[in-house]
Amino acid sequence: MSDRALQDRVIRALADAPFRASAAWRGEPLADPDRVERFAHFLARHFYYERIHHFFRYSRALARITRRAPDAVLAAPGFEALFPTLVLGSRASAEAVARLVVQYVGSGEPGVAYHADLLRYEQAMMLVESGPRVWRDGELGDGRGERSNPVMVAGTVLLDLDYDLPAVLAKLVEPWTEVPACPRKPTRLVVARSRHGRVSVARTTVVIDTIMQLADGRKNIEDLAAEAGLRPEELAATLQGLVELGAVRFSTGS
Repeated sequence: MSDRALQDRVIRALADAPFRASAAWRGEPLADPDRVERFAHFLARHFYYERIHHFFRYSRALARITRRAPDAVLAAPGFEALFPTLVLGSRASAEAVARLVVQYVGSGEPGVAYHADLLRYEQAMMLVESGPRVWRDGELGDGRGERSNPVMVAGTVLLDLDYDLPAVLAKLVEPWTEVPACPRKPTRLVVARSRHGRVSVARTTVVIDTIMQLADGRKNIEDLAAEAGLRPEELAATLQGLVELGAVRFSTGS
């Protein structure tokens, strides 16, 4: 085994709890199991602290009202119970950790009318950020191929809310003495991650909703426009924006 392969194996063991428990790892005495496990737990807490601190920052700003700091779950028994299953960076592990945060923070003191929506928004951000990265350009179609068809990117979330959260988010992280008000207005957002990991949010429009519902990789732009009752040029600018957002990519049609 080369030094690089050995290094990759140790890194995987530290990040992947099921692999650490497997015969493939335990059968090779590369390191003291107890020390590896302790260090893996340290890394997991640090990894998810950073993500909770970032994606649940609005709930953290409301902690003096709710009496629930999101990162407090890292010291709770529920998080300890996740250690045997955690794979750092995976969507399944992000979902499990985010669910703990939502349950804990959501059980706090009432008083913020839009807090349930806010928790769903923060949870969606954390989930969309998770999963494997694309590290080389050109692995996703850019629409210039001969038979490139738009398709919604896996992991993209369409989020229906009761409150217009984008109107209040910036106010939550500024100094305030009274909880900033948020208009009660049905709002649909698209939450997506670019190919290199940037998570972005945009309000939907009729055209965006149409693209997201119909973009299945089997229709080209002309087919999509015809089914939606729009001109191809009407779709072009919005489609390009969704590609840059990370919500849509192009795949070769069959």
